[in-house]
Amino acid sequence: MNNILNSLTQRCPDLSCCRESILTAYYYMEKCFENGGKLLTCGNGGSAADADHIVGELMKGFMLERKPSSQSEVLSHLQGGLPAISLCAHTGLMTAFANDCDSEYVFAQQVYAYSSDCKNDILLALSTSGNAKNVVRAAQTANEIGIKTIAITGENGGALSELADVCIKLPENETYKIQELTVPVYHCLCAMVEKRFFG
Repeated sequence: MNNILNSLTQRCPDLSCCRESILTAYYYMEKCFENGGKLLTCGNGGSAADADHIVGELMKGFMLERKPSSQSEVLSHLQGGLPAISLCAHTGLMTAFANDCDSEYVFAQQVYAYSSDCKNDILLALSTSGNAKNVVRAAQTANEIGIKTIAITGENGGALSELADVCIKLPENETYKIQELTVPVYHCLCAMVEKRFFG
């Protein structure tokens, strides 16, 4: 795992300050998947796209080939996956909840429904400011039901830094610069858990 993390900090020296928090996030993800949990991701705008992107890297092969052990006709066409769900991807639910309830709680509702009885799940909360209300509500709900939260934010951390079990505070304050650093961080996390389970 250290090789992957070393490669990240060599390519992006500015992220050296995040090394410890990235490693802690990895250990939380490792434990989650070891114990049959799933990863829930959420964010707004570019962070929503990142939430979807993370799911894509976990649910199928990312850097490694993930051949299934079974060679049945159907399963031989599939790849090993680590269970992950983007809370940004459920358009019908999100629009119904926003219309009928309080849109500030749209991610919180999903965290509650998915993970109230799944204490090994993890929420990965993405917000460049750390203050996006719907993401903060999701983290508050995760705390209430007893699942861990990993946050990726800008340098200030915002409200998420107080709520998350680990907050990866990227060393930038402008939104687009934070987003540019977000991708290599979650690629590093995805590569590390992939190596652990499929390497």
